[in-house]
Amino acid sequence: MHRSLALALAATAVVTTAVPAAAAATPTTVTVTVPETVEWGPCPEEVTTPRLECGTLDVPLDYRDPDGRQIEIAVSRLASENPSRRRGVLLTNPGGPGLPGLGYPAVLAWAGLPQEVLDSYDVIGFDTRGVGHSTPVTCDLTPEQQGRGAIPGYADTAADVTREAAYARTVAEQCAASSTAWMLPHTTTANNARDMDRIRAALGERRVSFLGGSYGSYLGAAYATMFPERGDRIVLDSNPGPGGYDVTTMRRFAQGLEERFPDFAAFAAARPEYGLGSTPEQVTATFHELAERLDEEPVDGIDGTWFRGYTFDRLYTDALMPELAEGWRALDAGQAPPPLPPMPNMENVMSARLHVICADSRWPDTVREYQRNVAHDRQRYPMLGGSSANIGPCAFWPTEGIEPPLEIGDRGPSNVLMAQNERDPGTPLVGAREMRRALGDRARMVTVDQGGHGVYPFGANTCANDTVTTFLTTGQRPARDLACPAEP
Repeated sequence: MHRSLALALAATAVVTTAVPAAAAATPTTVTVTVPETVEWGPCPEEVTTPRLECGTLDVPLDYRDPDGRQIEIAVSRLASENPSRRRGVLLTNPGGPGLPGLGYPAVLAWAGLPQEVLDSYDVIGFDTRGVGHSTPVTCDLTPEQQGRGAIPGYADTAADVTREAAYARTVAEQCAASSTAWMLPHTTTANNARDMDRIRAALGERRVSFLGGSYGSYLGAAYATMFPERGDRIVLDSNPGPGGYDVTTMRRFAQGLEERFPDFAAFAAARPEYGLGSTPEQVTATFHELAERLDEEPVDGIDGTWFRGYTFDRLYTDALMPELAEGWRALDAGQAPPPLPPMPNMENVMSARLHVICADSRWPDTVREYQRNVAHDRQRYPMLGGSSANIGPCAFWPTEGIEPPLEIGDRGPSNVLMAQNERDPGTPLVGAREMRRALGDRARMVTVDQGGHGVYPFGANTCANDTVTTFLTTGQRPARDLACPAEP
């Protein structure tokens, strides 16, 4: 089964364009009083599904001051219907950062999370701090700013980077002047992990299991690092490097597209009805021709930056390749493709994403460094390198971090299973291998000979799906890292 539209469309919209319009890094643990239970009730209207229950939990804004200002975290539960099989709770996160996770347990069940997993756990979702129903943040992004998406414009010259810097500075200043600017230094992955541990305690669980994809895999690695003895079975799917969504991971989007694109080139070349080329090489040439043409003469506001991001988006799942090919064909004929489905609360999603990625790590803060990065990546990865290496608001972020960047480490039980596609555009294999090394003997990794973003349970590879299901239900992992071959 392919990655669900509810996840794939949302996740890709965060990092690309939209329709134009280590315990060492962890402070001293503070003992805090936590509520004994979450009071379950109806969910917000947009996530209401059968059996899904919701509640809220108050957590400290600043864990250094546990009795100070509190914020609210929205939590959901898809309870096991087989108490005799129930092992505990399975916390989940769909990625982002910035994506709401309250409805994610229902998405997982709809997408095919095996019944034996649903029997074994109460599946728990939550909106991370600053997102959705969890004290949401804002940068007061205008519709035009939301329409630009999260990846900067494609830079062909150093002057293009300088122009993008002016826009990036404006967005950073808006975040600093917003009504939620007081949350800027506290909306971090480390605090999201601390909030997860508050959820664990509020549910009365000694340990929790976890299933997270994309950014969620980094959040899971953070929790495993910061609270090594409180994790049960940890599944990290589609992994960035151990630095999370830092400048390195952002630049690797370009490498991910280059590694994934041959799958689409073969698909289009085998279907002459699209008229995009009869060989993969011709399809690749068509990409560059369309991008350059749209840079010079946009179609209904669609320029080369949008086209590159649109291609990147659609390659998150094989199921969207026909739509991508049709979109290319329309643009080649001078027509705009059908608009992408609108994403609810796009302003909050984009704002929350900036809060996390800019606060989590240290970003280069000189225009000159981004100019050098663009020149390098545009030559090495011409499809997207001029965008993914370009300057963004994090270069001008208004607040300093309140703690050092988190260092993912290998101290703790051997209870982590990583799942990774070989040709993942959003989290390329190179980053997953770095995360695997950082986790050391704590982890095993399953790599799958397929493309796209997301392995479990959305992928179609039986080898990978069975391996993850076995781990979640029995605790058994491969004795060593496993490579799953492609399946028809």
